[in-house]
Amino acid sequence: MEFLENSVLNAGKRGSVEVIAGSMFSGKTEELIRRVRRAMYAGLRVEIFKPSLDTRYSETRVVSHDEKSIVSTPVENTSSILLLAAGVEVVGIDEAQFFDDTLPEVCSALADSGTRVIVAGLDMDFAGKPFGPMPALMAIAEYVTKVHAICVRCGNLAHYSHRKTDDEKVVVLGEKDIYEPLCRSCYLEAVRR
Repeated sequence: MEFLENSVLNAGKRGSVEVIAGSMFSGKTEELIRRVRRAMYAGLRVEIFKPSLDTRYSETRVVSHDEKSIVSTPVENTSSILLLAAGVEVVGIDEAQFFDDTLPEVCSALADSGTRVIVAGLDMDFAGKPFGPMPALMAIAEYVTKVHAICVRCGNLAHYSHRKTDDEKVVVLGEKDIYEPLCRSCYLEAVRR
């Protein structure tokens, strides 16, 4: 209810949801950082969030594979974002696939209150299935950017994050030691083996 009241109070502001989606190694986080930095240069109040379970490069920074980074706030759950984003004009959220299914509601509530929300995440898991809240986020977003990696086997555009291990858990944190970006043909060939 509080956000509904804020929506009425902030009727002159224009909130929105932007989603940056793709496979691993496609530049999602790099694009998120680029957009957030531009907002910071414009003097806007910005806050970036990431799931606290993602400690691959840093516990308190969002870091791209090419080592670009920006300070972030790690959060345990989606509801924390609402509490910590009060008064913020631009919210960045990295690794959105690791958040629960209430993330689209949180992003909508923020956008309804006049906040620009920029979300980056994997659109598919290692098995090629839609990942977490990403499909719903893409459906409600005003803007969706699909980025692609390059297939490490043939050089075509890669859409899949192929896991090179036999682990069947959906969430397995890793880098190039565990995952490789593959195009559809190379992915199908890899999973048939």
